[in-house]
Amino acid sequence: MISSVLPSTKIHNFNAGPSILPAEVLEEASRAIFDFNNTGLSILEIGHRTVMFEAVMSEARSLVKELMNLDADHEVLFLHGGATTQFMQVPMNLLNENDLAFYTDTGTWASKAIKEARLFGHVEIAGSARDTNYTTIPKQLSVSPTGVYLHITTNETIAGTQWTNMPYDSGIPVVADMSSDIFSRQLDFNKFAIIYAGAQKNMGAAGVNLIVVNKNILGKVNRPLPTILDYRNHIKEESMLNTPPVFAVYVAMLTLRWLKAQGGVPALEKLNGAKAKLLYDTIDSLPVFRGTVANEDRSKMNAVFVMEDPSLEKEFAELCKKEGMIGIKGHRSVGGFRISLYNALKLESVEALTALMKDFANKKG
Repeated sequence: MISSVLPSTKIHNFNAGPSILPAEVLEEASRAIFDFNNTGLSILEIGHRTVMFEAVMSEARSLVKELMNLDADHEVLFLHGGATTQFMQVPMNLLNENDLAFYTDTGTWASKAIKEARLFGHVEIAGSARDTNYTTIPKQLSVSPTGVYLHITTNETIAGTQWTNMPYDSGIPVVADMSSDIFSRQLDFNKFAIIYAGAQKNMGAAGVNLIVVNKNILGKVNRPLPTILDYRNHIKEESMLNTPPVFAVYVAMLTLRWLKAQGGVPALEKLNGAKAKLLYDTIDSLPVFRGTVANEDRSKMNAVFVMEDPSLEKEFAELCKKEGMIGIKGHRSVGGFRISLYNALKLESVEALTALMKDFANKKG
């Protein structure tokens, strides 16, 4: 029985990624490992050129288009590698050597993207949060119409910041790394030239990367592009240019099905807002805890906070572990605690955590 392999004790999974998946997805994926769609074959065994898998890829791509309300100019790709690959692949496909791109510097992941982009063209920083130690999002951007694109990281998983107002009106195409908040809130996705996101936080398992690209921005670089890194080749072959990560695409498809069944992005946005409000209200109401991010820039996906008395952090962490709450430790570069509130996390997990926080705070006076 599938249920026998699922945890028998309640675990609250706050991991930043790879992260929690819906129970329904785990159960269906578990069945498919042994018998995919009653074929007698495992999903791990089927050929990627078979009708069986072509149907999986087609449904996954169609669900993305539906959930994002994409227009005909935007293509959907499922590619190998995580967002880190896209730090390189985006500028390789868009920037000539003498071209200019603008990047926002909002934390660890934005900084990594900037480093790779400078291998392919000129990069200027349109706005930076470095002077606030990445606890804010830049409010004023400096962008020239000579730029090929503006790159933003919509949610910084480590710093715990998130863009609320998208710079759609920057005057140049916008490219966005949405790895940690994809499908978590309603946006006009058609206003982005490229969106990329590793699947392992909000839409599936590690091993596959979602790319949404406006076809009109491609084909303008002079450099020869490696076949496997040219978005146009992947578009032509409908994400089947080479052997795709079959199982990761399948899990993404199941997760996208689940997202649709929940009511799509609007329903998830409402749930995510409720989870974030409960957690941040609790942090703000208890003097023992302190949020580190400016209120207006707080992420609804990754809540970062510390304790006013650092000597209590170990005790609180051990209490959380005892109560089955995992993945709460902050990134080593930031410290403190980080609670990830991705789509599949249920409100009851946040309720359990906040109750524990209140109890801990009361005991500490």
